[in-house]
Parts: sequence; C-alpha cells; structure tokens
Amino acid sequence: MSFNLTDHPHRRYNPLTGECILVSPHRTKRPWQGQVEKSEEEKRPEYDPKCYLCPGNERAGGKKNPDYKSTFVFTNDFAALNQESPNGTFEEGGLLRANSETGICRVVCFSPRHDLTLPELPVADIEKVIELWQDEYRTLGANPNVNYVQIFENKGKMMGCSNPHPHGQIWSQSTVPSEPATEGKHQGDYYQRHQRSLLADYLKLELEQQERIVLENEYYVALVPFWAVWPYETMIISKRHIQHILQFTNEEKTAYAEILQQLTIRYDNLFETSFPYSAGIHQAPTDGLDHMEWHFHHHFYPPLLRSATVKKFMVGYEMLGDPQRDITAEMAAEQLRGLSDIHYKSKVSEV
Repeated sequence: MSFNLTDHPHRRYNPLTGECILVSPHRTKRPWQGQVEKSEEEKRPEYDPKCYLCPGNERAGGKKNPDYKSTFVFTNDFAALNQESPNGTFEEGGLLRANSETGICRVVCFSPRHDLTLPELPVADIEKVIELWQDEYRTLGANPNVNYVQIFENKGKMMGCSNPHPHGQIWSQSTVPSEPATEGKHQGDYYQRHQRSLLADYLKLELEQQERIVLENEYYVALVPFWAVWPYETMIISKRHIQHILQFTNEEKTAYAEILQQLTIRYDNLFETSFPYSAGIHQAPTDGLDHMEWHFHHHFYPPLLRSATVKKFMVGYEMLGDPQRDITAEMAAEQLRGLSDIHYKSKVSEV
C-alpha cells in the first residue's frame, strides 16, 4: 500500500508559521449522526434606530454618527488599545513579564445599510471599503508609535460579533502581533535563502496543481491552503508580489473587490446562511522598512463544518496536541469551487 493524501492520516506543514496540522481523511467515511439543519434567516431592517452603527444614531459612548451615505470610520469607543497608556514594564523572577502597549483601534462601517453583509454589497461599494482600508493603513501607519496595522472582520454572533451592522475593525499598535510576526519571520527566512517571495512560489505550485483553487482572476487567487485548519478556511493571495495594500493599482483594487464578493457569496451559498467567519489582511509592518519578504494576503477562518449550525471547535487533542481536520483542503476547495457566484437570497427573490 502506498501513502496518499486522500486516504491516509498525515501531518501537513504550514510554511508561513512553521506549525503542523493532523489531517485524518479516512474519518470522513464514518457515518455522521450529528445534527444537520438550516438556521432561521434573520430579517433585518435597512435602518435600525437602536443600532449604534447606523447613520445618525447615538453610540454607547454618547457620540452621534453622521448621516453617512457610504463608508464610515471612527475610533472605537471601547478600544482594546489606546494612545494614553503609560510606558512601563513588569518583571518578577524572570518568568512573570509584561510590557505596556499603546495603539489606536478603529471601527469601519462598510455600508449605511443595516440589513446587508459584505457579499451582498455591489463591487463598487466594496471598492470604497478597500479605499478606506488604504486610507487607514496610510494614516495609522504614519504614526511613529504604530508599527503594525491589523485590518480584520468578525462576521456573525458565532464569531463574537456584537452588532450585525456590516462592519470591521482596524487595530494598530506599537508591537507587531504574534501571528504576523511569525509569518514575517518565515517569509524573511525564505526570501533570504531564495531572493523570492514564499507565497509567490507557493502560488505557482497551487496554480500548477489546480486542486485547491476556489477562484481566480487576473490579479488574485482565492484558495484553500494546503495546511488549512478550519473546515472551509481560505486565503486570497495577490499574484503580483506586493507588500501592502497601498501598492494596488486601480485594476488590482477592483479585482480585489470582485474576488472578495465572489468568495463571500460562495460561503453564504454553502449552507444557505449568512456564513460566519473571522477574516483579516496580513501585510508588511509600518515601521519604515521595505519588507521585501512580505507578500500581501487575506485570511478567512470560518467555523461551520456540516451545516448552518454545526460548528468546528478546537477541543481535546487540538488544544493539547495539534489542530486536526477530517475534510481535506482538496475536498473543501472542490465544494466551494462548485458553488454559484449568485447569492442564494437573490435566487429566492427571483422566484
């Protein structure tokens, strides 16, 4: 018997982090006795007078939103980081250590419409979101006390999102956070050895094999990474080796908006629900260095496994050993690739 990725347990290596995941594809052959059901579709109004993100409404901190017609960004009223924290350290016995951390946290409203999500926005409106991300990356990154700008979105109650209004967040801080720091180190080591981008070489392999590609356009590829942990985890990678969002051409900006819309539509169509996820951009730090090793990419981590209500949890072995998955990256990509690029709600409204 010869080893193959489809039938036999194996560990897959993630070159961005140096970590491994246990993949057990043979377990998909066992009978499933768990719950499979659709969630009830939540009906939301275009405007909610009680929503603290809707245009013209008062936020929890007492400030009032403008009557915005497109995107809107403001400093989080209950920020995890702030600029006023005093410098300081704590150390005891060489084992208990802490350092003060400063930063700026922003909230990004994608649309004035309370009832929409990212996949339901027109491409032109997603472009405006990208332009706002660019402005914030530029402005926050110019602050001498900010060395990393993390742009991200938590979608859905399942991912801890406290407000259904379409929005994301931007946390900027003086220290590069652990995950991008780890990715940066591995990309840097690879670039030093080969004088090429790690993700450019990885993308070349994926495009040759075509097994894990979900979507592709002239400038970007959306794929299920070979080392994916979450059931339907994906990553959007720029075909051109660019370090950050400010390097987009106008054509790349439009293509990025298109692939964001098409990928998130496929997520919603998978189980015909507003698909929850945590997603975010990984790009070069804003410390003034060139960071030629960095390659722009966008991670999506969705928790749903078999239906709108069946979640994948990190438990047991996954918390104490390695992450583990039964559905292979190839299986997940095949499912996502085969879905329609027309949102399921649009199909229902046409009937």
